[in-house]
Amino acid sequence: MIVHLKPEVTHDKALALGVELESIVLPRDGFYALITSSKLKKLEDKFSAFVAETFPFDDDMQLASKRYIHGVREVKIVDNISIGGTHKNTLMITGPCSVESEEQIEQCANLCIEQGVKVLRAGAYKPRTTPYSFQGMGLDGLKLLDKMRSKYGLKIITEIRDSTHVSEVIEYADILQIGAKAMYDHGILRACGKSGKPVLLKRGFGATLQEFVQAAEFILSGGNDHVILCERGIRTFETKTRFTLDLCGVAYLKQYTNLPIILDPSHAIGFAYGVSDLSKACVAMGIEGLLIETHPNPAVAKSDAAQQLNFDQFRTLNKELIPVANAVGRTMI
Repeated sequence: MIVHLKPEVTHDKALALGVELESIVLPRDGFYALITSSKLKKLEDKFSAFVAETFPFDDDMQLASKRYIHGVREVKIVDNISIGGTHKNTLMITGPCSVESEEQIEQCANLCIEQGVKVLRAGAYKPRTTPYSFQGMGLDGLKLLDKMRSKYGLKIITEIRDSTHVSEVIEYADILQIGAKAMYDHGILRACGKSGKPVLLKRGFGATLQEFVQAAEFILSGGNDHVILCERGIRTFETKTRFTLDLCGVAYLKQYTNLPIILDPSHAIGFAYGVSDLSKACVAMGIEGLLIETHPNPAVAKSDAAQQLNFDQFRTLNKELIPVANAVGRTMI
């Protein structure tokens, strides 16, 4: 249950009520809210003097529910550019899987500028499936991304691999990415909840939709309202593609949650040949953004080489997405 306290309830009283109801206390605009377990369906009469409104729920997808906030939450990405809210924008985010060198990431930054892309993505800390593969440049990679931000005015999104470098990524990134393998990491979720920066939360490839949204609740309940959900494919019985992009799940998230949705077709299929078609299908669903991997020369990429588009492929795709977005009343940005 979410409980809105009356505006006159003081900070100390809100905290005391939070203890009594075993709830999280969140400051809202002019009042306090208490977030309890969804098992609580009704308050005792003794609390009525302090309560303005209650929102009972069937499960713990509460702050993210459209039964609580009916529209899509607005998340500011760049000055004067937001997704969600009343905006009908579909944000393009692109860049390589990993920062590999200054020359490589600068080429990608230049592609962003040429194509009007505002957000550059690249991993500095890589959660690989084998210890013998490229693990990322770490702090040096973050510093290169920061250099591109300063030089070209781009916003940076990069991944937090584990809790050992949360503070570093929060310092250098404009948008914090929690990857599929870290979706359940409560240390990362809680740190991002305190950061105040936009957070892109990727669905774990074995996570149900409820588990996915409840992971977002950890960030929201920490006081950070700027959460974006990212569908990037789930593991199924299919072996011919890397994962299966769950567009049915996206339809559910659009219907029942109030969080902006970004899709990552690159990781879903795992092969460049399918990224264009999947991207068009994603945009046609009226989502808030796309995450597309690009590389100056995918053949020599140090991670996820098969799924990254070369620059000419990206230019073509970026152009082809404009009429798709327009057809569903949206604008590619």
